[in-house]
Amino acid sequence: MATRLEGHTFRRFDGELYHLNTEILEMADLVYDQVQMALESFQQQKLDIIRVITERESQVDAMEKSIDSTITEILAKRCPVARDLRAIMAFSKLVTDLERLGDEAAKIAHIATTLYNNEHSNPSNYLLRDITGIGKFACTLLKEAIEILDALDLERAEKLLNSHDDLDEEFQAGLRRLATYVLEDARNVGHIINIVLVMKSLIRIGEHARNLAEYVVYMVSGEDIRHTEIEQT
Repeated sequence: MATRLEGHTFRRFDGELYHLNTEILEMADLVYDQVQMALESFQQQKLDIIRVITERESQVDAMEKSIDSTITEILAKRCPVARDLRAIMAFSKLVTDLERLGDEAAKIAHIATTLYNNEHSNPSNYLLRDITGIGKFACTLLKEAIEILDALDLERAEKLLNSHDDLDEEFQAGLRRLATYVLEDARNVGHIINIVLVMKSLIRIGEHARNLAEYVVYMVSGEDIRHTEIEQT
């Protein structure tokens, strides 16, 4: 069920909270684009995209500082309590996860540069297949988490957190496949190391997406479910 920040104890500074929420959603959309572009640079060998990602990484960092400054100002000026304070604290944690999502996208882009911008042969498509599969799962999870954040939808947040972790299963299966490629041809080792690093970044992207859903649960219900499993409803 979706909810809103306005009303109840928020009446004194609805506008400030709405502006803060809007900034965070803009940052989330920017980070999502970063992740998609990073995967595109890998899958389509578009190294020119990396320059764009690097430029936008600075924009993400600037947005983090701006939002942190706004949060500090609200805390100092309004001294929020109860549900107001809970929302502000969740926003503070959200922006940290969003910045780290941007970092993971930048890592993927830089690894793409390493793989495709050297004198050695490029990795074959069969080596890259797991990046495509895991990347699709990670992007789907992140998009869902951002939509949940936009709507502050408790029901969808709980459903996401209770869902089966297909991302981790894909990662484990990918590791097993990559191990067989090393046994078949030891010359694949260099490429495979970089591919595993990309896969780990995608796993972390999924973890950050789940964190976003946890913060929504905290904002709406007041329950801190970090490091715990919530009951299936």
